[in-house]
Amino acid sequence: MYLPTIGLEIHAELKTRTKMFCACPNDPDKKEPNRSTCPICLGHPGTLSVPNEEAVKKVLKVGLALGGTLSKTSHFDRKSYFYPDLPKGYQISQYEAPLVTGGALNGIRITRIHLEEDTARLLHDDGFSINSGRPTSTWVDFNRAGAPLMELVTEPDVKNGDEAVAFARELQRILRYLGASDADMEKGQMRVEVNISIAKEGEGFGTKVEVKNLNSFRAVAGAIAYELARQEKLLEAGKSVTQETRGWNDKTGETESQRSKESAHDYRYFPEPDIPPLDLTKWDLETLQRELPELPEAKRRRFEIEFGLLPETAEFFADEPPYADFFEAAASELKEKLPATNYQRLTNYFTSDLQGLLREKKLEFADLKMTPEHFAHLVAFADEKKLSSRLAKNFLAEMLETGEDPETLIVKSGKRLIADAAELKGVVEEVVAANPKATEDYRKGKENALQFLVGCGMAKTGGQASPDALRSLLEEALGEQ
Repeated sequence: MYLPTIGLEIHAELKTRTKMFCACPNDPDKKEPNRSTCPICLGHPGTLSVPNEEAVKKVLKVGLALGGTLSKTSHFDRKSYFYPDLPKGYQISQYEAPLVTGGALNGIRITRIHLEEDTARLLHDDGFSINSGRPTSTWVDFNRAGAPLMELVTEPDVKNGDEAVAFARELQRILRYLGASDADMEKGQMRVEVNISIAKEGEGFGTKVEVKNLNSFRAVAGAIAYELARQEKLLEAGKSVTQETRGWNDKTGETESQRSKESAHDYRYFPEPDIPPLDLTKWDLETLQRELPELPEAKRRRFEIEFGLLPETAEFFADEPPYADFFEAAASELKEKLPATNYQRLTNYFTSDLQGLLREKKLEFADLKMTPEHFAHLVAFADEKKLSSRLAKNFLAEMLETGEDPETLIVKSGKRLIADAAELKGVVEEVVAANPKATEDYRKGKENALQFLVGCGMAKTGGQASPDALRSLLEEALGEQ
């Protein structure tokens, strides 16, 4: 039996106004290539790099959130290697003195968190493949060069792809909660690299293979599963695993060899001579600690306890801070109106009706004009049976686009819930007369037929009839005949 040894290296582009070592705008997604550049980030001779204080603070906050130890002093190093996307021929990074050491997440220990500059972006012709051998054109866009990049390295505590994905997902949530990074993997704002080896129990560690630049959770899980199987197949055939860097091919579902794996000494690290060491004892770290928000795990637990949500529903809200804020504000308002509520109706209206309308109308949540308070009022009207479910959903669609409160919409429309038996008597008589088959089916014991008749009555009243009142009157009418 082979035992896996898996560690993660995760890079995240930080949200800062300017780049890591210069005053260029930090806008790696700028569509015009090579516009957010200057002599510093292009690596011109004689330029001096100055660290971005905002980027340093964001990394320190991540370290605090993960329970790491903040260094008292830190410095930058030069990591030397040649590649077309590296204008200076070296990368300013951290090796000996990272900003953060230690910490843990999801039971996986963290080795270090450090800060460096990102590379430029290479743009290849369509159909480009590293192993194709075909000549191709490649362009270099330096807008991203020099952007602040956080790197987090774990201990080899990961057991499988599921654990790796769970770790990366939770880190993504934390980065977003802290405002440190949008961590959008599709945009390359968070990239995962996996170090994998296998060995038989008692034989120590196997030969490490690195799979680089995984830009989706599916790719992380797939690369780990494939690589574990590939290495086991090699060893079972009496062959050896080569220490190398591999890439993930989404189309084939396989890893592909890219180059032999470098070791630390290959990069010829040495302290960056143009940037003085950072004395973090002079920083106000207590303020950074106080600025930490409620983190995703704590929010999930609180939502389960305070609002009685199921774990998966609490996770749905915690995954999107704007959702959580809206829901919590609405719940607070609903508590004032209906102190005994269990928030289930509010949850259903948000996760089902509101989300469905947003998808139908192709609107982003940020485009929502409706306030949490007005949303809560609508739910309260439905809960108190002052509005039928259908009317409430109709008003919700209007509130979504106009932002008007439900009270105003009810007055303007003249629609209200009709529960009075005298008002509904004629509707019931018409429904029964128009649907002889359904009435006969009900008398034969088919309960679904009654629900059909109730729906007919709702349709005739434009959703204004009370479903409970209709059901009661229909049962009475059909029982008499």
